[in-house]
Amino acid sequence: MFFLKDLPSQQMIEGYAKRFSVKDPTAVQGALTMMRDASLLLRELESYFTEHGTSQLRFLVMIVIDREPQRDSLLASEIAKRIDVSRPVMTRTLKSMVEDELIAMEADSSDGRAKCITLTKNGKKFLQKILPGYFKTISKFMEELKK
Repeated sequence: MFFLKDLPSQQMIEGYAKRFSVKDPTAVQGALTMMRDASLLLRELESYFTEHGTSQLRFLVMIVIDREPQRDSLLASEIAKRIDVSRPVMTRTLKSMVEDELIAMEADSSDGRAKCITLTKNGKKFLQKILPGYFKTISKFMEELKK
């Protein structure tokens, strides 16, 4: 997350750009603004997820599984690659989601060491419950940026 609330002035960025041979100080200003805006949106989404007793990571696990309509399950390793978290973090998250009955985990039929992850009925229901507010939060945030 990018925690700088007040961004440097264009004059300050241009001064640094001269000192450090940066060719496009306007691009730097744009990137800083984008990082701040993205951080603010992430904070709002984390707050939304917390209100619903979940986290961004748990939400992403459910979304990654749900967005595969031609498949009933994904391997835990596939989910971890798509979300880009460490194996221990993914293992803990999946275990807690099984305990909360949001996902089911079974050994893969072709490789008993691999785990197939599916959304349970509770998981599907929970995802459908929080998706509208998720999209509303993003939409509202983007509308505010336009003002």
